[in-house]
Amino acid sequence: MTLPFTQVNVFSTYPLKGNPVAVVTQAESLSDDAMQQFARWTNLSETTFILPPTTDKADYRVRIFTPAGELPFAGHPTLGTCHAWLEAGGTPRGDTIIQECKAGLIPVKRTDDQLAFAAPPLIRSGPIAPDLLKRIAHGLNLSVSGIVASSWVDNGPGWMGLLLRSRQEVLALKPAFATMEDLCFGVIGPWDRETDGPGADFELRAFAMNHGANEDPVCGSLNASMAQWLIGQNRAPAHYTVSQGAALGRDGLISIDKHDDGTIWVGGHTHSTLTGTLHL
Repeated sequence: MTLPFTQVNVFSTYPLKGNPVAVVTQAESLSDDAMQQFARWTNLSETTFILPPTTDKADYRVRIFTPAGELPFAGHPTLGTCHAWLEAGGTPRGDTIIQECKAGLIPVKRTDDQLAFAAPPLIRSGPIAPDLLKRIAHGLNLSVSGIVASSWVDNGPGWMGLLLRSRQEVLALKPAFATMEDLCFGVIGPWDRETDGPGADFELRAFAMNHGANEDPVCGSLNASMAQWLIGQNRAPAHYTVSQGAALGRDGLISIDKHDDGTIWVGGHTHSTLTGTLHL
């Protein structure tokens, strides 16, 4: 079996500095087991498979797999998959591209030289239980008092969010991953223009041990849910940029844009790095 294959660099204008996603663009002949095996073999944070939509409201359908299992939604795979679909000749029915995934219908739009997806609704929000927050703090070698704010910010993968005081504190984290194998959370801190420069407004790190990826280089779904939390709590403006991946030698940049209708759009650059055929 030979299938078209693309590996897309997402959330960076620099080659090999964003977050890669493997995309199989004509995957209707693959079984669930074959999809999972290939995702495990690529060993990327996510691998996606494009299928015909099951509703006339969608332009295409995608299934998203980590090395450990399937996700209902993920951000950088959404943008990378849309990029690969367009590059393969996909033609949207309207100005906005509609992606179907297990989480539902996700609008994607083209803005200048970027793609952006509309943040899906949170399926869980609210306080993190004190014992769980204490466990996370211990795994990060932090005191609970060093956490400025925290909340569930789950839009599918199981995310929790922590806010620290600074970018430096976020970059200095050295997680004990083995103590948090069942957890999934992000840590964010503000940039200081005087010491950090004007490159971004926040620094973010994403830890997804329960999905087989200790640290996700640049994560769209977490940025989406963090934006809903931070903007909703007046801890971030309606428009800001996030730097992610520096701790892993990457250079990701994510744009957050809340429109007047309340929709939060999460955008970034996409570029095909590898194209070819998959032989199974």
